[in-house]
Amino acid sequence: MRNDAQGTPPEPPPAQGPAPRAERRGVAADVGASLVVFLVAVPLSLGIAVASGAPLIAGIIAAVVGGIVVGLVGGSAVQVSGPAAGLTIIVAGLISTYGWRVTCLITLLAGLVQLALGAFRIARAALAVSPAVVHGMLAGVGVTIALAQLHVVLGGAPQSSALANLTDLPQQVAHNHTPAVAVGVITIAIMFCWGRLPALGRFRPALIPAALVAVGTATVIATLGRWEVETVALPDSLSDAWNGPALPQDGQWHGVILGVATVAMVASVESLLAATAVDRLHSGRRVMLDRELCGQGAANTISGALGGLPVAGVIVRSTANVRAGAHSPLSTILHGVWILLFVALFAHVVELIPMAALAALLVFIGVQMVSLAHLRDLRRHHEAGVYLVTLFGVVLLGLLEGVFLGFALAMVVSLRRLTRLTVTTEERGGRVHITVHGSLTFLGVPRLAHVLRTVPSGAAVDLDLHVDFMDHAAFEAIHAWRVDHERTGGSVDIDEVHERWYERSTRSSAPAAKTAPRGLARWWAPWGMRGGAEEVDPLGLLAAGAREYHASTADRMRSVMSRLSHGQNPTALFITCADSRVVPNLITASGPGDLFTVRNVGNLVPPPDAPDDDSVGAAVEYAVAVLRVPSIVVCGHSHCGAMQALLEGAHLDPDAADTSHVRRWLGHGSASLLRAGEPAGELAGLPTAEALRRLAQANVLQQLAHLALHPLVRERVESGELELTGMYYDLETARVHLLDAGTGEFTPVQGVRDVADPVPRPRPAADRRQPLDESSGASSRPSS
Repeated sequence: MRNDAQGTPPEPPPAQGPAPRAERRGVAADVGASLVVFLVAVPLSLGIAVASGAPLIAGIIAAVVGGIVVGLVGGSAVQVSGPAAGLTIIVAGLISTYGWRVTCLITLLAGLVQLALGAFRIARAALAVSPAVVHGMLAGVGVTIALAQLHVVLGGAPQSSALANLTDLPQQVAHNHTPAVAVGVITIAIMFCWGRLPALGRFRPALIPAALVAVGTATVIATLGRWEVETVALPDSLSDAWNGPALPQDGQWHGVILGVATVAMVASVESLLAATAVDRLHSGRRVMLDRELCGQGAANTISGALGGLPVAGVIVRSTANVRAGAHSPLSTILHGVWILLFVALFAHVVELIPMAALAALLVFIGVQMVSLAHLRDLRRHHEAGVYLVTLFGVVLLGLLEGVFLGFALAMVVSLRRLTRLTVTTEERGGRVHITVHGSLTFLGVPRLAHVLRTVPSGAAVDLDLHVDFMDHAAFEAIHAWRVDHERTGGSVDIDEVHERWYERSTRSSAPAAKTAPRGLARWWAPWGMRGGAEEVDPLGLLAAGAREYHASTADRMRSVMSRLSHGQNPTALFITCADSRVVPNLITASGPGDLFTVRNVGNLVPPPDAPDDDSVGAAVEYAVAVLRVPSIVVCGHSHCGAMQALLEGAHLDPDAADTSHVRRWLGHGSASLLRAGEPAGELAGLPTAEALRRLAQANVLQQLAHLALHPLVRERVESGELELTGMYYDLETARVHLLDAGTGEFTPVQGVRDVADPVPRPRPAADRRQPLDESSGASSRPSS
């Protein structure tokens, strides 16, 4: 089924039969959720209007319009929109500069901009802003709000900047002790403690919004106690309430346009990020971002025309909506209706609310906007610096300045990651081996040039380029060094593993842009786990695999295999089971030419005097006498079918005529049963998996003993030219275990982070019978 333009699945068709009953349950849930959100939204909307310096009725207008308009037009099923704390600094600055009516015009024009952006279907571009910048901006806004409103709680007035509020705070604490302080303390204490109260029977305090309880309690106490505190003042009539947009003065249009862009950008980003976050809280219809942006634009256009604050999607009210059981936009629409009815019918109740209670509510919300969870998450992704720079920039310099600093730092961090370069060098076999990983741009040229300058004159150099990009500056640096080095008698062998940037820049033209590895990312997974395979017959899968190899790997392996074509020089004879789940090169991270592999049922090595079997013996002789491998590894594994057959005595069943070859072959494993103690019944009482593990590991030890019986092997082991090693691979954990010669036990191999040099180097090949031709470039350097 095709998804819509936003990538969200289409809504299912209406159900038949019992659907009306389910629909009634959904409507009832939406009505209940709308009442919860309404109780949260009223004090928050008034508080945000206070923090913005706007008329209090402007917060109510924005809440009503945000609920009804965005609910009808928007693309989210459960997001609640209204006046947002993240816009308070912007709105406060606009009001102080241009006045309230011009700010309404800015809100209206910002809504038209959002409508245009949604119509052109570019809402997803807003998600390109780094979350570290957004969270840092919101945290900075929260700190600024908290510092300003704390002065109101203490009975004073906020200063002109966050820094001034901070420096003046000790004096406010020392000299202001009015009833407003008591109202603020009561509000903050209830906000902090309400959600932590234990349940009383079936009643859970958390079901009632903490903001409603805190503001309501403070209002009741202040009213009954006849405390002299400033309270909310609403217009007497609808005509008095309207305070709509007006044109700015002639010299103010430049600033107004900047304000429109700022409000549109911040409101859009905050709304879309909140909508995406809210989608994680429910299993209903996913948000349609372009439609949601159009809904936000329509709401801001109407809110600005009616004299309301800017509207944005808000995470606090949206979360309360989801937790209260909302299923559709009906709850959002109804919450706006309830706010309108409440203010119209019970305005005298709203006017009892102390301003200090709203200020205390904003202090608590502002502190909560500094989320330690976000900081910890960003720290794991190495972006905490962007968050902190944005936060302090907003607090100390201003919103736009802080966002600009955070965005610039985020760009620098991203550029550093995209152009990260690693250059390693080492000397092996008389050759200098230099490996370059990453993106090779002019930013990495100084580091690469420093390494290249350390290469002695006349040295033979192998330069491996594992780069997905090389600009002209990097090409010039490498090419100039190569020419100079070869002029002084040295040699340079350049091997490009990923893309032939250097070769194509030398002969014709390099690729136009950064390149990514072709083919499947999970190349090591079985065919059935990769998906997208159209062929299901075995030959078709093999052919598809060969095509994938040609498309993604063959070109990059050509230089490696051309060197290996002159002869092989393996570092180990690897004897393992023919089981399809065991892949030697995968579990040892080895490449072509590293392992001389023998695979058979049960990784068995018959004794040299065993009749009618020359295959394993021939491989051992060739590896030791001709290839002169320095190591022989016998690798067993868990859940081995051959060990299962041995344990069940299948090799002793004379009636199994169809497996006569298997029975004769498994007879070579009888000694492994003796080593595991099976004649004494030591394995009989164990779980099957544990019995198979013990037998498989005992089998490895027994095959090593059989290897030691070969005269040539015994001679090379005694002379120190050859070592025998046991290995065990656990399929369930995908971990490799090595045999400890001292204890005779198999111990897990340590991870890369636990050892200083995770990749041991192969032994020198000088004393082997068939060394590779050095002139061919096939030295003992490992494959790329």
